[in-house]
Amino acid sequence: MPILSQSNPQRARSRIPWVAAGVVTLLFGMVAAFGTVQNMPEPVFVKTVVESLALPAAPEDKNAGRIFFREDRFQRGDTISTLLERLEVDDQQAERLLRSREATHPFRLLRPGTTVQARTAEDGSLLSMWFIGGREQLISIEGAGEGFTTSEQPVELTRHIQMKSGEIKSSLFAATDDAGLSDNVAIQIADMFAGDIDFHRDLRRGDKFTVVYEMFDHLGRPVKSGRVLAAEFINQKKSYRAVWFQDKEGHGGYYTPEGKNLRKAFLRSPLEFSRITSGFAMRLHPILQKWRAHRGIDYGAPTGTRVKATSDGVVAFAGRQGGYGNMVVLRHGGGVTTVYGHLSRFANGIRKGTRVGQGEVVGFVGQTGLATGPHLHYEFRVNNQYRNPLTVAFPAARPVAPERIAAFRLVAEPLAARLDLLASTNLALLE
Repeated sequence: MPILSQSNPQRARSRIPWVAAGVVTLLFGMVAAFGTVQNMPEPVFVKTVVESLALPAAPEDKNAGRIFFREDRFQRGDTISTLLERLEVDDQQAERLLRSREATHPFRLLRPGTTVQARTAEDGSLLSMWFIGGREQLISIEGAGEGFTTSEQPVELTRHIQMKSGEIKSSLFAATDDAGLSDNVAIQIADMFAGDIDFHRDLRRGDKFTVVYEMFDHLGRPVKSGRVLAAEFINQKKSYRAVWFQDKEGHGGYYTPEGKNLRKAFLRSPLEFSRITSGFAMRLHPILQKWRAHRGIDYGAPTGTRVKATSDGVVAFAGRQGGYGNMVVLRHGGGVTTVYGHLSRFANGIRKGTRVGQGEVVGFVGQTGLATGPHLHYEFRVNNQYRNPLTVAFPAARPVAPERIAAFRLVAEPLAARLDLLASTNLALLE
């Protein structure tokens, strides 16, 4: 290639176009060669134009930042305030929520053991919370401006069977809490064995129970416990067993694995749980300060505790009477009457002539009449003779009918086998 000389700029300038033409010719020759081998299409030239577009301003998100999902269980004795505190909801937000009647109304559906989930902002402000109510409804509470909105929608629950066991150390409720059982299961255990065990005075440390029950889940999370299907309770080393059986007509009840009815003519106690404050004996009257016969049982319990009819009967009296205060008298068959005194109020519909069933609420514990504190005075009379309701023998209800015994065994035997399995498993663990 000729060398350009700086001493002859004019000659150099005349050579530059020729050199450029040679380079271009060489490049196009290479492109043509590659095009022949690869059979490439003619090159396409694209012009890219970049323009700046004005975007709308993003709306200000007051909840910007991290979002926290929290979960806790509503426990016995909880208030909405303590629940919100454990969910780490900001105090001002909690106070605003508690002032909102629309938002707090759904909390009435909360039961001990219910799982509550919440979504909060980084500053603790409540964005939303939800739980499954007792009517199988998903209850949602959403933050909306300065207030809250609520909604309910049905949910599909999945049923499965669970088995658990526990040991009494202080009370039945404490033992079921330790075993991860709901209050609903504890109450059912007490009710099904109420004809044989007085849970107010018969429980002993070391008593054991085994229970087979229904559990309902939503999206894999336990929502609520259902019916107890079978249970064993060992009280003072004596074993009591029960299985649930329902016939084709829809009549159900608890029976021993042999078919005997656990339901007695009368319950041992008219209250679910309480403590006995005065027994069936002579005592110094706390107000009159005179020794006199106490012809009933006094059950200390908070005002408003439900009082149940201990057997089927008819209301013979409902009103106020002297030292008994507000009193209900039920008349049963065989000349038996039961008396419920010092009530704070009567249950709806309780009046003379009303028919009530065993376990139906007739009133609520109070302190009316001659009473030094809230309690229930309970009497058991046979032909107007006072009897000690803690020791009187009660007949059992009818057993499974002979024509239903085959169907009963199909249900009872697998349930009894579950109790045996859990009992043997616990024994192996102890060994």
